[in-house]
Parts: sequence; C-alpha cells; structure tokens
Amino acid sequence: MAVPDTAETVRAVIDEIRSAVIADPTVLEEVTAAILARGHVLLEDVPGTGKTLTARSFATALGLEFSRIQFTPDLMPADITGSYIFEEGAEEFHFTPGPVFANVVLADEINRAPPKTQSALLEAMAEGQVTVDGETHALPEPFVVIATQNPVEQEGTFELPEAQRDRFMIKTSLGYPDADGTRELIDRRADRDHPDPTVDRVVDRAAVLDFQEEAGTITVEDPVRDYIADLCRATREDGRVEVGVSPRGVQRLFEAARARAVLDGREFVVPDDVSRIARPVLAHRLVLTPEASVEGVSRRSIVESVLGTVSVPAMDEPAAEQ
Repeated sequence: MAVPDTAETVRAVIDEIRSAVIADPTVLEEVTAAILARGHVLLEDVPGTGKTLTARSFATALGLEFSRIQFTPDLMPADITGSYIFEEGAEEFHFTPGPVFANVVLADEINRAPPKTQSALLEAMAEGQVTVDGETHALPEPFVVIATQNPVEQEGTFELPEAQRDRFMIKTSLGYPDADGTRELIDRRADRDHPDPTVDRVVDRAAVLDFQEEAGTITVEDPVRDYIADLCRATREDGRVEVGVSPRGVQRLFEAARARAVLDGREFVVPDDVSRIARPVLAHRLVLTPEASVEGVSRRSIVESVLGTVSVPAMDEPAAEQ
C-alpha cells in the first residue's frame, strides 16, 4: 500500500474512533503515531475523561485483541505476565498466559501498583516478551501498552521510575472536552437506546503490521536527522534539567516523526513533523533540577523553549522527495 493510501486508511480509523471518543484530534493522532511507530502510550488524566474508552476504541477499530489490567496495591507480577499451574491429570506444569498477552493492553492506573509490579511490564514493553520461571514467552504482534495514571490523586500511588517512563514513546492527555463536546456527551447520554458509544472495525491485524512496516521505510534526510539530534542534545544543556533526553528518547523521536509523516501521506519527514510530535515524545523523559521543580517549571515548557532556540533546517523540495 502506498503511503497516501495508508494515510487515508489511518484517517478513517481516527474518524471512526472520534465517533465514540470526544477528544482533541491532535491527541488521537499522537496515539496513532505511537502505534504506527511500535511505541507505547501514557495517558495522564483525571478520572472520567475517556481513557479506557479511547484504548478500547483503538483496539476495536484496528481489529486487535484488547486486554485491561486494573493496577492495585495488591497486584502481583504474575497477575500480569501469567504463571505456571500444575495440571493434575497430566501431572505437569503448564503456562497460563496473563492479560499482557494481547495486542492492546490497557494498564489502568498504573501508578497504583508498587514498583515491583510496575516493572513486570518493562521487559514486555522493551522486548515484546515476558520471562516466567526462566522461560521466555513471545507476546503477540503488534503489541501496544496504553497506560493511564491520575495526576491529581497521589495518596496510595507510586510514581513511575524514570526507567519506565522512558519506555513510553508518547505521554499525552485527553483533557476536558470543549463546550460543543460537553453538549455532545449530554446528547449521547440522553439516547437511552445507545448510552455507551461503540466503534466498528476499520482494518485488521495484518493491515496494522503493514502500516508499521511502512512507517519504518519513511525517508529522513540528514538535515532533519541533525535537527532531531540537536533538539535532544539541547534538553541536556538546559540549566533547569538534571537529566535530559536519553539515547532511547532520540530514537523514539526519530521513529515518531516518521509515523507523523505517514499521517500526512508523505514518504519523507520534514522538520514540522519533528516539532509537532516533540512535546509528547520528549517532555516526560526530562528530570528537572530540584530548583526547577520547586519553582513549578513544567517539562513541556522546557521542550517549547528548546524548539524555539534550536535552528530549523531549510529543506528544499528535491531533497525531500528523494
């Protein structure tokens, strides 16, 4: 499938999701870009903004298997990965897969589980596999974790460690709907025959894998590669930042920019693709200095500052089309 055709199909997926999820289209594009780039998503929102509906709608529209894990303080790693159970008839142990064995896994309120349980997702997110009792089990492809956390309520929660935050390609927020969106919510609830919005399948698993393969073929010219490197390096040089964007973060920005180009139907990346996706890719990877934290400096404002100071390369048309 040519990139313009892929873009048209992916847009149809987003439009179908919008029929159920009332959210800023930019946020849905960011989640879509992460899926195309084989990345994971962290949704940070207060309860009731549609995070679960969003994850389920993406799985349905893409024709993928969906699983939901409710993170709680007593959740154990085996509750996520699965475990070996003794079968009396066969007199042997057999592996029972946990809920992580799905294409789209919703890790709901991930910060409510202790770090040991949170870390059970690390191998799955990084390598697409889990190891239980010394045996490695491959996860299905595609594999996407959409995790949620509440940024307001902190009692009984455990902050995600930097190593795990770095595993998420995108961190974004659905936010509250605008006036028109709020009214639409009321109108939907008034329809007693269809109180809960649903979506239809638009593509299947094979198509999603093809989209991911295609995103990996998008051309990124040297000036844009330098631009990505300069942006990430600039985060490490900012005086308000203790730990800047990691090498993994550089790679994720590169991959997300290619996926962003696919959404626009282009076979090459332009600097605007990088700048449009940089905020949700880079901000959550920054560790601020204690002084900056006390002063209430936001990570996104630092990314905005970097985008405003790093020179944007000029791209001529012939180079972009090669």
